[in-house]
Amino acid sequence: MLIPSDFFISFYCFTFFFYTFAAEKTRMSMLSEKQKALDKRYLRMATVWAENSYCKRRQVGVLIVKDKMIISDGYNGTPSGFENICEDENDVTKPYVLHAEANAITKIACSNNNSKDATMYVTASPCIECAKLIIQAGIKRVVYSEKYRITDGIELLKRAKISLDFISREELV
Repeated sequence: MLIPSDFFISFYCFTFFFYTFAAEKTRMSMLSEKQKALDKRYLRMATVWAENSYCKRRQVGVLIVKDKMIISDGYNGTPSGFENICEDENDVTKPYVLHAEANAITKIACSNNNSKDATMYVTASPCIECAKLIIQAGIKRVVYSEKYRITDGIELLKRAKISLDFISREELV
């Protein structure tokens, strides 16, 4: 049988843990809302960055963010020193055109930064080749705004346990 002081101690402990749990849940919800707002902002910036691409068929932009700092950017296009024409006369993408993800990751390789545990914001879901680069670069999260018809890149990222978040273009407004 509980004596009154034991009852109040038990009641106090239960109340303390309940409110602590509720406060933590509220804090996590606020953090996720704040993160979602940041994700949208960075994706909008990647969308603007995609406008630098000279490609006609598809313009893709990327930002790589680490500790709330943009450490690299990229867009699809031809290698440095090549003419800025991505498609041939039949409107087929030339084989040497670099994807935005590859451009952003190689920029990091040429800098003093590293992409370990970074987040990549990309306007289109990565292909299988870019997914391999993302994994090898140590990027832990990819946020994208357009689903490409071929999903093997996304499947490989899932297999590598890379966190994936899709935010549609409509949600970016």
